[in-house]
This record gives sequence, structure tokens and C-alpha cells, in this order.
Amino acid sequence: MSVALDVTEHAKPPRAVFLPFMMGHHFGVPHHKELQRQIILEAFDHLTHAKDSGEVSYPSFKWAKVRKEGIAIKKSLGLK
Repeated sequence: MSVALDVTEHAKPPRAVFLPFMMGHHFGVPHHKELQRQIILEAFDHLTHAKDSGEVSYPSFKWAKVRKEGIAIKKSLGLK
């Protein structure tokens, strides 16, 4: 799991999933259980289906959408 593509490309791990999220938010935003589940499933899928060493997966998650969903979840839970 990576949120820093330049670091991932430099480190060249055997497999990686790049998420275009803010640093420290590898699984999205707090309380967003469905997104966190999707990210984990994406990582498992990449782990089992990557053909070449060093292959990076680029799921279609977008930080702006995830952040908006996170704000809505916080409001629905009565959190600040």
C-alpha cells in the first residue's frame, strides 16, 4: 500500500497498490468501512494476480470523493 508513488517507484517493492490519498490515509478516511474493505480486497487481488515483479496497481479511488464521503459518514455518526 502506498500513497507516495515516487517513493514506491524508487523502492521497487515486489508488488504495490498505489492510492492517490493524503499521506497517512492508506485506507481512506476513518469510519468508512466499505471503502476500507474495497481497498483490502484490491490489495489481495493484486497480490494474487500480479504477473511481474515490481508491478504497481492503480485502483480508481479518488481522494476528493473519499473525503466527501468521509464527511458525510462523520455527520451521520454525530462526530465533529
